[in-house]
Amino acid sequence: MALSGLFPGPAEAAVFAAAILVLNATPGVDFLLTLSRTLQGGARAGIAAAAGINAGCVVHALAAASGLAALLALNPGAFRLIQWAGAAYLAWLGIGMLLQAWRAGSVAAAQPASAVVRPWQADFRTGLLTNVLNPKVAFFFLAFLPQFVPVGTPSQTGSFLLLGAWFVLQSLLFSLALVALAARLARVGAGGSLRRALGAVGGILFVALALRLLRERPSAA
Repeated sequence: MALSGLFPGPAEAAVFAAAILVLNATPGVDFLLTLSRTLQGGARAGIAAAAGINAGCVVHALAAASGLAALLALNPGAFRLIQWAGAAYLAWLGIGMLLQAWRAGSVAAAQPASAVVRPWQADFRTGLLTNVLNPKVAFFFLAFLPQFVPVGTPSQTGSFLLLGAWFVLQSLLFSLALVALAARLARVGAGGSLRRALGAVGGILFVALALRLLRERPSAA
């Protein structure tokens, strides 16, 4: 099977790449998590979180290609279950970030600020769960990818998978560029005050995103 028949034409491909860039550059859960973990835990933490986020995108792409996302949209009970789990996890992360920022502020005068170091597996798991437990991402893949499947493609599933792979690769490259930028900011003097401020703002935003997620409906896909 020729791969050329599975990809969109040049004009559609350019639109596809531009749409992914806009999506990646729009501050949201994935953007904020990658940025905050890099500033708080260093480049290794940011890379691990970004890898987990994009692993979650792989899961959603495979679900869209196999039709699982469509089944989720048609099953309100399953949707609500994942929705509540995702919202609870985001709220838990947000409250944790707020508490961490508060504790860091209370001891800032007593000791110099340092990066929050934890096993990379923990950051990978955090990135993975924030993405997989967000049904909005599943619906995005279900609504977005089919628009770029070429008419008359020899395999719609093959096109889905290749477009999903393209999405994940481009998103991963963007995430790594964001990690590099955030790590540089930290090196040139971001310091503990910026980490605390980002933790506080990020915590509030994560709680707000959790509440927003609870208002979503399957029909929003």
